[in-house]
Amino acid sequence: MNSDCKSLLSLLTLPARMSRTQAADYLGFEPDHITLLIKAGLLKPLGRPKSNSDKYFAAVKLAELRQDEQWLSRATQFISQHWQDKNARKSKCSNRMALTTKE
Repeated sequence: MNSDCKSLLSLLTLPARMSRTQAADYLGFEPDHITLLIKAGLLKPLGRPKSNSDKYFAAVKLAELRQDEQWLSRATQFISQHWQDKNARKSKCSNRMALTTKE
């Protein structure tokens, strides 16, 4: 746990909105997982940010999600499935490359 994460989690009152990194620390995910959760519709940023802009999240909503065991389970399963799929695609691609080079 880095010092920024420790300082955020030790606050008595959280900031009203949190950045992607702060939201990840607060929910127990990696920052790149937040992007995946947004794309899956499991997490919604404040406002209507452009796809390449910084995203901020309401602390009250994050607090609700942090207490929701079903949401945490769905989000964890989605992240796990995403990486399984990605690794399977990578494995297929590397197998195809190996077959091509053997011929």
